[in-house]
Order: sequence, then structure tokens, then C-alpha cells
Amino acid sequence: QVQLVESGGGTAQPGGSLSLSCVASGIAFSSYVMFWYRMAPGKEREFVASISSSGSITDYVKSVKGRFTISRNNDKNTVLLQMTNLKPEDTAVYYCSTTTNTATHWGQGTWVTVSG
Repeated sequence: QVQLVESGGGTAQPGGSLSLSCVASGIAFSSYVMFWYRMAPGKEREFVASISSSGSITDYVKSVKGRFTISRNNDKNTVLLQMTNLKPEDTAVYYCSTTTNTATHWGQGTWVTVSG
């Protein structure tokens, strides 16, 4: 019954910004680490960012450090990924994820394309 729904994807020019949102349901959201992953065309899944249950600890893949910011609002069961200074290499489908005691859960993904 766990559901993760991403939104906010779209098209941006290099150097532009986008903000992604993931809303969770059917989960004690504040108890779990949240993750963002992405899959670029022809490439394998890549870790992007994570945030601890309280929001006090964050981690990023080196290629997005200083450009992306992960945050969460436990009152709204939402995790955000704010992306700035976008590069063509950021083009991918972005997925929200978390691992509970039962399974690893994934959202449906939201498409981000950076071109121009």
C-alpha cells in the first residue's frame, strides 16, 4: 500500500532550475531515509541524493554537489529535490525511493530533460 508519487519534472535549458517533489502515503514517513535516483537513456540507475529521517543528514553524488539540494517536510510526507545550474548530463528519469522493513519502494518517476 506504500505509494510514492513524483512530480515537477519538465524541460530546462542548461544553467536553469527545476524542483522535484515526491509525496508518500501508506508509510510512517518520518521514520525512514528517503532517496532520489535517476536513470539516463542507455545508462544504469544512479544514486543522486539521500536525507535522513529527521532531515539532519544529507548525502549527494559528487556530480550534483553544490547544485542540488534535498529536503523533506515530515508534516506533509514530502521530499524535495531542488536542482539548479542544470547540465545536459542531468537529463534522466528521476525516481523517489525508500526502504522499509518490508521492501524497497519506488515511485513512477518524473522526466527531466536539459537541452538547448
